[in-house]
Amino acid sequence: MKKLGHLLFAAGMAGLGVLGLVTGDFAMVWQPVPAGIPLREILAYASGALLLAGGVGLLLRRAAAPSALVLTLFVLSWLLLLQVPRVAANPANEGMWLGFCENMLLVTGGWAVLASLAGRDGRPGLAFAARGGSLRAARFLYAASLPVIGLSHFVYTEGTASMVPAWLPHHTGFAYLTGAGHIAAGVGLLLSIAPRLAATLEAAMISCFVLLLHAPGVAASPGSRLQWTMLFVALALNGSCWAMAGSVPGSPGGRAAAGGARAS
Repeated sequence: MKKLGHLLFAAGMAGLGVLGLVTGDFAMVWQPVPAGIPLREILAYASGALLLAGGVGLLLRRAAAPSALVLTLFVLSWLLLLQVPRVAANPANEGMWLGFCENMLLVTGGWAVLASLAGRDGRPGLAFAARGGSLRAARFLYAASLPVIGLSHFVYTEGTASMVPAWLPHHTGFAYLTGAGHIAAGVGLLLSIAPRLAATLEAAMISCFVLLLHAPGVAASPGSRLQWTMLFVALALNGSCWAMAGSVPGSPGGRAAAGGARAS
C-alpha cells in the first residue's frame, strides 16, 4: 500500500505540474490563487515546475525523500495561504471546507509518503517524519477531514449524483453511499474501530472514483483542462489515501496494534 501510494502521489503531482506548465495557470479550485495577485503567471509556471520536478523526484531513489518533503511543504502552503482564508471568510460554507479538507488529505498523505521514505532510507535529517507522534498527528488530521468530505455528498447531492457514471443506476443512492463511506472511514480511524480496514476501504473507494469517473472523463473529453485536473488531483488524493492506509498499524481486517492508531 505504501508503494502504491508513493507511485500514485508522484503521478498526480507530476501531472498537475505538466498542466501548470502547459496552461500557465494553477490547479483551478484546488489551488485557488486570486486572479489579481502580482506576477501570477510567473508564479503559476514556477508552481508547475516544482510539482513536476517533485513528482519525478519521488520516482528517483536518492531524490525521493527530499522531493516528498518539498511537495508536502508546498501543498501545506496551499492549505495555509489559499484555503484557510477562504474558510475563515465563509465558515458556514461546506464548499470551502471541502476544498480545505481535500487539501488536508494531500498534506497528510504527503507526510505519510515522506515518513515511509525517511524510514526506508534512514536519513537522519528526516527522521522526525517517521516518528510515531508525527504520524499519529497526520492520521488524526486525515481522519478528521474525511467526515467533512463525506458531508459534502449530502449537501451537494445533485452535483455529486451528476458525476456518477451513466451506466450505474440510482445515482442519488451512490452519492449518499459514498458520502457515508467517507464518514464511516473517518469515524473508524478516529475511534480506532478496525482503523486499517477503514483506511484501506477509503483508499479503495477513491481508486474506484479514478477508474470509473475520472479516467473515463478524460477519455470522453481529452481536451478538457478540468477533466485532466480532476484526474491528477484524484490520483494524488488516492496516493495520499493508500500511503496513509499503509501507515496504520494492524491488519486490514482487525484492530490496530497496541499503541498504534488509538490516538488517531
